[in-house]
Amino acid sequence: MLYIVPTPIGNLEDITLRALRVLREADIIACEDTRTSSILLNHYGIEKSLTSFHMHNENEKLPVLLARLREGKNIAVISDAGTPGISDPGWILLKRAADEGLAVDVLPGPSAVIPAVLMSGLNPQPFAFMGFPPEKSSERRRFFRGIERLACTLCFYVSPHKAGKHIADMIEIFGSRKAALVREISKVFQESIRGDLAGILERVREGVKGELVLVVEGYCGEENTAWQDEAEEMLKEGYSVRDIVRELDGKAGRNEIKRFLLEIKA
Repeated sequence: MLYIVPTPIGNLEDITLRALRVLREADIIACEDTRTSSILLNHYGIEKSLTSFHMHNENEKLPVLLARLREGKNIAVISDAGTPGISDPGWILLKRAADEGLAVDVLPGPSAVIPAVLMSGLNPQPFAFMGFPPEKSSERRRFFRGIERLACTLCFYVSPHKAGKHIADMIEIFGSRKAALVREISKVFQESIRGDLAGILERVREGVKGELVLVVEGYCGEENTAWQDEAEEMLKEGYSVRDIVRELDGKAGRNEIKRFLLEIKA
């Protein structure tokens, strides 16, 4: 049997009794980082040999683990934190095992998504988990344009050193919607930064650390045009396009503001 076993995303107490039993009874525990997983297993007195199973060796380990499953071995897959298979290794193995008719099971347990959506204060029904936005700016903007009209609450994973660029692109496409940046869930420095995307962008630019989940309000059917009135008034008062763009940056995308002003001047 293949078991997908969620592990704590912060506090080591956030693990189920069933998960501990499955880990104790498993013939093989496949994990992302043996050093990280050893901390959890040692804490609960589970003595098992670990085999690494991460994004860089997933294809190499896949046939080995499938062979063990065919032999009737019980394999538990864990990640460094949370539920494997969402943004960590595990899904390909689960799919291959299920396609072959091998027994698979996914245990309920810790995941950053649900706590983040609830702590955001935004409407949790419906919501959509979008994972990590694309790395390249052009692909990321295309991705955001494809989902800008979704009426559901949107949930993203973001990394601290990329959060600023990602949120700036969101503002360019979405406008400054209501949002919350939830960080360090279930850890000592857990925090929910609520407001709008522009305010969160300012906070991120000051520096932010830890595991981050960004929750963004869905499309409400109304365009955010308040900044347009402000931009037009500043233009009448003699401000330059550059100064207006700098002043209103965050209330809308810089390129969007610039296009609007140039259209007025034309």
